[in-house]
Amino acid sequence: MVEFSDLDEVWFVVTPHNPHKKKKTLLEDHHRLAMVRIAVEEYPKLKASNVEFDLPQPNYTVNTLAYLEEKYPKKNFCLIMGEDNLKSFPKWKNYEVILERYSIYVYPRISEGTVETQFDNHKKIKKVDAPIIELSSTFIRNGIKSGKNIRPMLSAEVWKYLDEMNFYK
Repeated sequence: MVEFSDLDEVWFVVTPHNPHKKKKTLLEDHHRLAMVRIAVEEYPKLKASNVEFDLPQPNYTVNTLAYLEEKYPKKNFCLIMGEDNLKSFPKWKNYEVILERYSIYVYPRISEGTVETQFDNHKKIKKVDAPIIELSSTFIRNGIKSGKNIRPMLSAEVWKYLDEMNFYK
């Protein structure tokens, strides 16, 4: 996204509790943060963030964005989401506030369903023309569980961490 848009950097915010996911399906927060840090360490425009670790749970994007804006007043924050998430965006807490106050960069995804017409040509929504890579954390977890060699899909360092910790087996 940072190479295919006007963004200066991308922060990967590790969420301790996404209200749309079951917490028991997630690895412990510090392990997920460690893997993100390992994955981005060679890329200066990418940052791992644990900003939500100290915020009230469950974490809502609208609250995180407000907190970031307050903590880093000289930065201009926006939201990146996959096109599949844009389809369910009206279910997010205070999505109208997010849409009013922040730009949303949308990464193309191959998925079922349609985006609501209210988001077509919206001035705050920027669809990014980037290559579609159909790789997700769910795909990786399921691949490991079923004994598939997903090693080529991860950096060597992240694979080593996953393998040494015996995650998802």
